[in-house]
Amino acid sequence: MRVAILHHWFISRSGGERVAELFSEMFPDADIYTLVGDEKVFDSILKDRRVYTSFLQRLPGAHKYHRHLLALYPLAVEQLDLTGYDLILSSDSGPIKGVITRPGAVHICYCHSPMRYLWDQYAFYRKSLPWVARWPFTLAAHYVRMWDYCGAQRVTQFVANSNYVASRITSFYRRDSIVVYPPVDTTRGFISNAPKEYYLSVGRMVPYKRTEILIEACNRLGVPLRVIGIGPEMRRLRSMAGPTITFLGEVSTEELWKNYADAKALLFAAQEDFGIVPLEAQACGRPVIAYGQGGSLETIRPLHPADGDPSLPPTGAFFLEQTPEAVMEAIRDFESNEALYSPESIQQHARAFDTSVFLERMREVLKRWLG
Repeated sequence: MRVAILHHWFISRSGGERVAELFSEMFPDADIYTLVGDEKVFDSILKDRRVYTSFLQRLPGAHKYHRHLLALYPLAVEQLDLTGYDLILSSDSGPIKGVITRPGAVHICYCHSPMRYLWDQYAFYRKSLPWVARWPFTLAAHYVRMWDYCGAQRVTQFVANSNYVASRITSFYRRDSIVVYPPVDTTRGFISNAPKEYYLSVGRMVPYKRTEILIEACNRLGVPLRVIGIGPEMRRLRSMAGPTITFLGEVSTEELWKNYADAKALLFAAQEDFGIVPLEAQACGRPVIAYGQGGSLETIRPLHPADGDPSLPPTGAFFLEQTPEAVMEAIRDFESNEALYSPESIQQHARAFDTSVFLERMREVLKRWLG
């Protein structure tokens, strides 16, 4: 059986690349296909593997400006020759699911998200563009959206990374999916003997992360907040930060996990498809105060559940609006009930999302289709 592993692009090393890496470990002889990639990323996670790229790889500046090549995605994807493979495993939140395979081949797509800028967040992305770029984006998005729907019909089986993403796959592609939560390396987590008094925010500084409402809430409450990450929003966020806000930028893996373990709680304001950061914090036994939408509803057990079993020990708390006032109220509620949170129970909850669980569930999916 010949196996091909697909990922839309290898530009950084994040959740999608981690899934592709695990697929490549499951099938050591598989070939790797992608639209565009960075040689450093290839060397770090796909060393000594056969990697095939599209013609986009040869365009000047493709690594940096790959997101601006939207109109070329369909052509680049369909020029990848997969006719010689029996099993195609794709890790996708882009267009790579639309590859053309031979009749009888099995294509299992692990979908992190339908392309947000084509579907549910299309209007937001369009409004965020300079006016001169809006009409080119509008025309390209209309064409690629229709192609993306058709490409999704070529997939044999969708695997969604959360129930939230599964519902979006049904809405946009009219396809059912199996839910397998993405891999989280919970073995790195450790419980600190003496947590400190600061709150923690971790993630890229981009608009949808809504880090500004966390900063504003901590400014008003006068509580310490450490912010880990970099991104285009850095300058704006620094300009609004008060004396209790500390920006750490990019940190090493060891420093990141130490900050998780020492934090009073993680603050998380984004509406994510799944969200690995909250589970990394929980792997260190630390509670999470999160926006109560998206994947967070599936990874955090709140103190005051709207449904579910209220007897289960809580692992965090939700705020229901993306406003500083809602964050402040959630922090106050957390601090008044802090004694109810057990680090050991929180850590145990996170281990249900470990990499070993992901691999076991994916093997079950493969057995269903391949025997």
